[in-house]
Order: sequence, then C-alpha cells, then structure tokens
Amino acid sequence: MIVRIMGEGQLDVADADLDLLNEFDRRIESAIESGSEETFRQSLHDLLEQVRKDGKPLPEDALEPSQFILPPADASMDEVRAMLGDEGLVPDEG
Repeated sequence: MIVRIMGEGQLDVADADLDLLNEFDRRIESAIESGSEETFRQSLHDLLEQVRKDGKPLPEDALEPSQFILPPADASMDEVRAMLGDEGLVPDEG
C-alpha cells in the first residue's frame, strides 16, 4: 500500500503492517480525545517511524495514488484532529 507522509513523500508499505499502524493510529486518537500532548507526540512519532522503517521510498517523481496520508512530525493535535476521518488516519483496510 502507498502511504504519503506530508512534506516527505510516498512510501510503499507492506499490507502486513496495517494492524500495527492501526494500533499507533488508535493511540493518536485516544491522546487527542484525552488532550494528552505527550502521548500524542510519542504516538505520532512512533507511527511515522514505523512507516519510514518498513516502507520503501518511491521516487520523488512518482505520482501513485496514496491509500492514506499521514501528517508531518511537527503537526499539532488540532491539525491531526482535522485530518481524522471516520476510520482515523489509517483506514482498517489499506
């Protein structure tokens, strides 16, 4: 599945990673709901690091449709809250 990190580019991430990415996504949503900036920051960091670690970067000139788009590492809770859909940042099915 193709994942875009805003400001960084696209990565090809194995579908097998979806459950793990969804776990990070749930932590981000929970932190936003509780207003915990520290938990939010750590969870967003963990999600982005997992995508960077497991994903294979696409060439900069590639224009593949992204299954989902993740916020940049410096995004605020309000910015991420605005990005959350019914299924969070990471849809249950890629």
